Amino acid sequence: MLKKMGEAVARVARKVNETVESGSDTLDLAECKLVSFPIGIYKVLRNVSDQIHLITLADNELKSLTSKFMTTFSQLRELHLEGNFLHRLPTEVGSLQHLKVIDLSRNQFQDFPEQLTTLPSLETINLEENEIVDVPVEKLAAMPALRSVNLLSNPLNAEVRVIAPPLIKFDMLMSPEGARAPPP
Repeated sequence: MLKKMGEAVARVARKVNETVESGSDTLDLAECKLVSFPIGIYKVLRNVSDQIHLITLADNELKSLTSKFMTTFSQLRELHLEGNFLHRLPTEVGSLQHLKVIDLSRNQFQDFPEQLTTLPSLETINLEENEIVDVPVEKLAAMPALRSVNLLSNPLNAEVRVIAPPLIKFDMLMSPEGARAPPP
């Protein structure tokens, strides 16, 4: 058990060091068994956090992200959080003014994260395979850059299905009414 944990920590450290040493704009911590974003990473990345434009934390065991994460990486263009246990985002996600793509698929959202509707550059929202019933269609329709919202395999209510099509100017993917997410 300790050996596996040590290997996971070493893997995260290696990936963070690669980002710092190469001056990369990408931090890939996918499949690292993270239950939270390691606090020590903020210190290691403090001089390069503004240069990081893409973070992947996919397929971990994250239950939440802190406001510090959002404010530290305020220059993000893409954020991949698919395959975790997230059910909400901190209010400070609104500080990600340059964010173009967010992938929150295969998480545990029951409510649409409305803070995303305040992001002026956001083009793509992926919330496939969550438990979302209601969607702020009017707020989404007012988003200037939005091109695509993926809500496949969510138990959307009938009202969303009726209201959305005439109001939106972007692609909104929805499963047929009554369809459920495939079993894990």
